[in-house]
Amino acid sequence: MSLRLSTVILPYRRWHEGGRAAWTRAEQLGFHAAYTYDHLSWRSFRDGPWFGAVPTLTAAAAATERMRLGTLVTSPNFRHPVTLAKELISLDDISGGRITLGIGAGGTGFDATALGQEPWTPRQRADRFAEFLALLDRLLTEDAVSYEGDFYAAHEARNIPGCVQRPRLPFAVAATGPRGMRLAARYGQAWVTTGDPRLFEDGTPEQSLRALRTQTEKLADACAEIDRDVDGLDKVLLTGFTPDRNRPLESLDAFVDFAGRHRELGFTEIAVHWPIPGSDFATDEKVFERIAMEAAAQLS
Repeated sequence: MSLRLSTVILPYRRWHEGGRAAWTRAEQLGFHAAYTYDHLSWRSFRDGPWFGAVPTLTAAAAATERMRLGTLVTSPNFRHPVTLAKELISLDDISGGRITLGIGAGGTGFDATALGQEPWTPRQRADRFAEFLALLDRLLTEDAVSYEGDFYAAHEARNIPGCVQRPRLPFAVAATGPRGMRLAARYGQAWVTTGDPRLFEDGTPEQSLRALRTQTEKLADACAEIDRDVDGLDKVLLTGFTPDRNRPLESLDAFVDFAGRHRELGFTEIAVHWPIPGSDFATDEKVFERIAMEAAAQLS
């Protein structure tokens, strides 16, 4: 089974001061996809420059030709399905059908309170996510939608002409719990995980592999519940949040070993962060580029 290699480009640089160059270089290096985070601000970058995901992806779509683009991930924290659907349809059109929507339930970071609300509990996030995803699916596949739910509503929302990709652009659903897994099985064309966050500080790579194996087994169970073949669902690992941290990017051999072990678990795509000096994602750029250009061939 071949393994696709993608990258995540954080939107912290002005477009004409290195932002554009990263996206065009990612395509030159042969990455399958380049994603960006959909946050209003994020962790240690909170007090520095940070730009919006949708305008950034629009610019990236105009600056590239072949590489897939998307969010990894967006969430209901500050989004509404009706307005998000309109933006996604526009993005899909501008890119010529190259957009993937990575989407999850959201968390407790800055996005959770930026609109003045109290942070939602895990149960509230899960409830909202289920409704958000179901409504977004309809909005991207139907010309007109009316809906009244517990958290979201749509009144004759028009989305003509719809997505370039039919019946809609693909969803990559981020999930680790049973409800999220069922949503990935029902609505996803891909499933996304960062591993088990409980292992990040004190766990080992071996423990992480076991945890990821358990997650993939739970995904298979969720697919079996609805008679869906789990092999038809892409499985994406967003790196940098397992006990391995950034070590797989220290050399080509280290990355090939890391990626190979995760491919054996059934992962079809691995996303690595574009190098950011002075951050948790600091990486030797020459090594990074060598990995981008040579690793896929060794993993095919």
